[in-house]
Amino acid sequence: MTIQLPDSTGALRTYEPRPEPLAVTPGTPFASRTVFSAAHVVADPFADVSPDSPAAVDWDATLAFRRHLWSHGLGVAEAMDTAQRGMGLDWAGAAELIRRSAAEAKAVGGLIACGVGTDQLTAGSLAEVRAAYEEQLALVEEAGAQAILMASRALAATASGPEDYLEVYGHLLRQAAEPVILHWLGPMFDPALEGYWGSSDLDAATDTFLEVIAAHPDKVDGIKVSLLDAQREIDLRRRLPQGVRCYTGDDFNYPELIAGDEQGFSHALLGIFDPLGPLAAEAVRVLDTGNAVGFRELLDPTVELSRHLFQTPTRFYKTGVVFLAWLAGHQSHFTMVGGLQSARSLPHFARAYELADGLGLFPDPKLAEERMKNLLALYGVTQ
Repeated sequence: MTIQLPDSTGALRTYEPRPEPLAVTPGTPFASRTVFSAAHVVADPFADVSPDSPAAVDWDATLAFRRHLWSHGLGVAEAMDTAQRGMGLDWAGAAELIRRSAAEAKAVGGLIACGVGTDQLTAGSLAEVRAAYEEQLALVEEAGAQAILMASRALAATASGPEDYLEVYGHLLRQAAEPVILHWLGPMFDPALEGYWGSSDLDAATDTFLEVIAAHPDKVDGIKVSLLDAQREIDLRRRLPQGVRCYTGDDFNYPELIAGDEQGFSHALLGIFDPLGPLAAEAVRVLDTGNAVGFRELLDPTVELSRHLFQTPTRFYKTGVVFLAWLAGHQSHFTMVGGLQSARSLPHFARAYELADGLGLFPDPKLAEERMKNLLALYGVTQ
């Protein structure tokens, strides 16, 4: 088996796919870390929609993928950035996704946490931002899931300074029924979130973030940090109140952050664990035995793929995630809500295929090869 793959210059190179996948087996949740995979949604390829239409979701395939993640012991972080919140999936679609996934989690005993935002709004007053957050928080709590308070584009556009963030988040935390996860998503993932927590100075923003937590430590289970800055996450992790966890969202540096150091470690809530699910689960089980070296030996080689998928413009990493799910056989097509399958280039797809195949991520390497060749043929590359 060989396949001709294009590079960024248009030249073709011969690649020999891996004959067998990595051997992994499903298993129970982990002992040493809490690990969530943010999960993508599967579009309905037969829906007659445009990129501006409300998302048409294949619910059966979407929920089947979540069962796949749960079967390996991973938690599911639902209706997050990876599920194209604000990039094809609107609040109505996200609400339905939360209801369905929370019910499925209850049926199979899976761990789930769901994103709470303000995407009913494009802009609004602070009172309207609070009300939008409250509506979504109520739905997530009613569904029986843990809440993840996501960064809000509307709040970023409306807030005049740190005091507005303290007021809005304080209001929400006081009324939350159970401890929540606070999510700090950097502007590399969403440019509309520039200056979140009231400042573009990350040191000042961090102080405000920690002030929110310090005022309500009993209502904060943990924080998810997606700034792609390992040292900043470590410094922040060391300043958290006792009992408040750090869930890394750093898709560039996750092995070292999860492994930790003599002063602590990060749990995980990662979009890259959507395609890496079984391999990541295998690595964390090794870590559960106290074997940090073995954990790094399994997970370190995945970083090149992750950095490729999350390369600038980082917000389009979802395209690579869904592309790999198609190659791996988790869905029958490579179509995305909002038409986002067009957001990456053919050389980008070719390299993603090569890296993922090299890691043994495809349960059926022959199927992945055939699908990759079909995609190449659509672009005019003959084998």
